[in-house]
Amino acid sequence: MSQLPVIIGFGGVNAAGRSSGFQSFRRTVLNSLTQDQQIETLVSLACMMGLLTEQAGQWITQDGQTLDAAEAAEQVRQQVLDNSLIRKTHADLFDIEAIPANTKLSINPEQDELRFVVRRRQLPESIPDNWTLVEQGGGKVEITITGGFEALVPDQREALVKCSGQIPTGFNPGSFYRSVHHPRGLQMAIFAASDMLGSTGLDWKQVQSMIRPDQVAVYAGNSIGQLDQFGWGGLLQSFVSGKRATSKQMPLGYGQMPADFINAYVLGSVGATAGHLGACASFLYNLQAAVQDIRSGRRRLAVVGTSDAPVTPEIIEGFRVMGALADDASLMALDALEKLTDADYQKACRPFAENCGFTMAEGAQYLMLTDDNLALELGAQIFGSVPDVFVNADGFKKSISAPGIGNYVTLAKASALVRSVLGEESLQQHSYVHAHGTSTPKNRVTESHVLNEVAKAFGIQNWPVAAIKCYVGHSQGTAAGDQTISALGTWAHGLIPGIATTEQVADDVHQSNLLFSQQDIDLSERRMDTALINAKGFGGNNATGAVFSPEVTLKMLTKKHGPEAIKAWEDKVQVQKERAAQYLANADSGRFELIYHFGDQPVLEGPELEISAHEVRIPGYEQTVSLDLDNPFRDMT
Repeated sequence: MSQLPVIIGFGGVNAAGRSSGFQSFRRTVLNSLTQDQQIETLVSLACMMGLLTEQAGQWITQDGQTLDAAEAAEQVRQQVLDNSLIRKTHADLFDIEAIPANTKLSINPEQDELRFVVRRRQLPESIPDNWTLVEQGGGKVEITITGGFEALVPDQREALVKCSGQIPTGFNPGSFYRSVHHPRGLQMAIFAASDMLGSTGLDWKQVQSMIRPDQVAVYAGNSIGQLDQFGWGGLLQSFVSGKRATSKQMPLGYGQMPADFINAYVLGSVGATAGHLGACASFLYNLQAAVQDIRSGRRRLAVVGTSDAPVTPEIIEGFRVMGALADDASLMALDALEKLTDADYQKACRPFAENCGFTMAEGAQYLMLTDDNLALELGAQIFGSVPDVFVNADGFKKSISAPGIGNYVTLAKASALVRSVLGEESLQQHSYVHAHGTSTPKNRVTESHVLNEVAKAFGIQNWPVAAIKCYVGHSQGTAAGDQTISALGTWAHGLIPGIATTEQVADDVHQSNLLFSQQDIDLSERRMDTALINAKGFGGNNATGAVFSPEVTLKMLTKKHGPEAIKAWEDKVQVQKERAAQYLANADSGRFELIYHFGDQPVLEGPELEISAHEVRIPGYEQTVSLDLDNPFRDMT
């Protein structure tokens, strides 16, 4: 009997905030929330950003004021709004006004000296003897070079793309654990996986005791590896910049590290592992592997995730020269402006409108899924389920970055599955789409055609379309993870986020059977059974996943297991909800305890194992790995 992969926990971080407790979702629909929910969201974000601290139920501002929640929310509101979602890139990531570069200067013998001013952080590690430095204040240094020679000297230039979707300013995931020399993407992965575990309310040791070690899987990665200074970015820069490469840059740069770190430092898992890469569809590629494992019975529990930190000058420039990004010049031309303000940057990403490119973003998202039997046995919270994920390539292509036909197949198959499982009426009246919605002129036409044609084929009228990149930007391989977390928030709050930055749908967008709404869509009078998560990636990497609501999931489990099993689950799930509530209360107050086991757990190297002809016993794991395997080729042997 096939198993239904059930979502029992989720966590992460993106430009809208923390995923657990639906904080990031609430940030995207903030104005549609009740007053109390707005206060809670603003205060929790402010604590995350270091703007507030909690003490005995009161909130302390940075200047020492003690306020109640409503007063605190009012005081920090504008700071939170200005320093979350898409915005001007903060200097914590890199200085958009002065990107370091080297310029080759020739100084002839007749020229005694050359003077210029740079920022102190641009100075090389070793200062030549013929350089004289004079502090200028404000972090600037005047350099005087004497003598006749040719030299590479530090220079600076402005970024041509000045906005991005950054995690909330002031929040540093690496400050909560021993993160020395960890790339930013892996710091976010540790935070996201810890947030996921906290959201479950489960005792991980207890979970491990109920399943065999090899019945766990971790499928996680990213689309382009770790390319900041602590990963491959620093490795590749080291030779030309005269800096020393470190022993950590090479291994930590690999794209599967968001899985490896979770196995080695969070879960201690010896089960299946992989990092599946599919460009912008990478999250769904990893989710597909987990879903197939659980449905077939090969695994009972899977952790799925991606973590991308591509907001670096080099990556942004690479996408800009492709014509993929909304750079400053294009934004000014689009709106006939002579200068861009902070408000202009906040609406840089405009899916399905007149637009000029996507906005680079960072983010990390993780899900925990189990088979339906285990979900009930654990008394786990049920946030939804994933019946299947479909992946298809484009076939022959002229340009590797151009869209193709694969996405028509993935979306049509996902829609057909919903029709088959829940019925035609559910698909037509109670489903919606989380579009890839990159905000490029090409995507608005091609993806809208995919959505519209599939809607026509299945008789769907006014199919609601969400496009949350307008809030959080494009986090590359994590993009579909952002969409999935948003879908879980929709069921918790009864709202589909509007495409707020799109004032008017572009004339070339196909929309005869689609509903594009600038305002949040209120679902109080309309249930939503399914969210279809759509992704289109460079190279012909297309995927669409179907996610069922918690209500639909529970109905399916009731039919399969019976009312008595559900009653027993209801009795047990209260324990997990209480534990999760305690975790969320701490997180909302900015008290994060990340799970990072380094040096505090026994490390196994092989001799400790007990191996027989029928099982492998691993110290520290209650159950064994069974070697009594069925013959899958009985008809052939």
